[in-house]
Amino acid sequence: MDGPDARQEHDCLGTMMIPSQAYWGIHTYRAISNFPLGSARVSDHPELITAYATVKHACAQANSDLGLLDKGTADAIMAACRELEEGRLRDQFPVDVLQGGAGTSTNMNVNEVIANRALEISGHRRGEYRFIHPNDHVNMSQSTNDTYPAACRIAIVTALTPLIKETTRLALSFHDLADKHINDVTMGRTQLQDAVPMTFGQEFHAFASFLKSDARTLAAQISSLCVVNLGATAVGTGICADARFRESAIRDLRTISGLPIAAAPDPVAAITDMSDFVTASSSIRNLAIHLKKAADDLRLLNSGPRAGLNDLDVPARQAGSSIMPGKINPVIPESIDQCCFTVLGMDATVCAAAGSGQLQLNAFEPVIIHAILSSMHLLTNAMAMFRTLCVDGITVNVEGGRRHALSSPALSTALNPVIGYEASLAIAAQATDSGRQVRDVAADMTDIPADELNDLLDPLTLSRRLGQTCREHHDD
Repeated sequence: MDGPDARQEHDCLGTMMIPSQAYWGIHTYRAISNFPLGSARVSDHPELITAYATVKHACAQANSDLGLLDKGTADAIMAACRELEEGRLRDQFPVDVLQGGAGTSTNMNVNEVIANRALEISGHRRGEYRFIHPNDHVNMSQSTNDTYPAACRIAIVTALTPLIKETTRLALSFHDLADKHINDVTMGRTQLQDAVPMTFGQEFHAFASFLKSDARTLAAQISSLCVVNLGATAVGTGICADARFRESAIRDLRTISGLPIAAAPDPVAAITDMSDFVTASSSIRNLAIHLKKAADDLRLLNSGPRAGLNDLDVPARQAGSSIMPGKINPVIPESIDQCCFTVLGMDATVCAAAGSGQLQLNAFEPVIIHAILSSMHLLTNAMAMFRTLCVDGITVNVEGGRRHALSSPALSTALNPVIGYEASLAIAAQATDSGRQVRDVAADMTDIPADELNDLLDPLTLSRRLGQTCREHHDD
């Protein structure tokens, strides 16, 4: 590649011709060639690009404040950073996310794009690095090893906002469904066998409670993720950085980002410690487990319509078979399950990568951040789909639920405190053998008055021994 459509750049390995229109440079070009995996590109994680621009913005401000970077150069760099923070030049980050080098390719991609855009802002041509250099100026007082984790942390915090919002919205949808069926009884089941009466409201309310807990747990990750290690540079000793830079950069990052940014107490430990990423991933995994639980239960309760539980119907979304006319499958819960399987695999990847760092650096942060951000995006979209295309349209077989609650031999459990387990067992056995309701068998086999028997075996009363009403979200 020669001529007016290319410019020559060099690095420690030699020279290369770079497309003139590219804001990235030789380090990015080598990474494009070295990692032709086609898995995903850095540009597929816009939160990471924005976060990295914010980190570089803060570092340029700190270097300028300390007199290490002249004002004109710093202003041009910060102007370029602001453009990236606003979402411009996203197509200039083509490096594969599964890159070697612990994120160096991403850092250099960011440095080159900012440098070349800053050159343009200053009236120079791209590639004229004698005026603004990717390493000497944009990367001043920094290393990949302190800036990349800082950007990753801020990116996760940014992605938490829509994730928590969708978690809360789905919880409220289940709450609304619970309120709608607060007095509609059904038979609770354990080990897929009849247990004791409960309400459909309580069943749906449990899903809402899971999700409310998940939203709180996700929000609790923010403070620890905002602990960054700027100024630690390569291995946590601060080499090549002014001693004042760490405090100044972290203060500026706090101001620019609006986040409660704080400095890691042990810079050397923080370079290698992946525990905050592991904790964040485990919170996302737990959300996936709860979503899978809800999807699996809805699939079971929807089974039928003749040979299954048939407790409820999820909205019909598409034909369910290429051969069986009229068959409708619970496709939205099935899709949710597959999203959850993917997230569980991503969490396993995070754990494997986090446990594979050696000596003073973990080289596998790129796959960690890719797995976490991908999981967050997937679950955010999955919960919106689950809510709008499934949960909000669920209809309950109220009469069928009441029939199950009244006809199951397990209802005899309510007689234990009055006549004892053995007598209750005999009633349950007789009800099973005869196909009669427990109420009728108990009337024949005990001397309990009819009114008392009705009270003892009322499924709605039995479902509320602990006073659950499913309405507490109105008091939140």
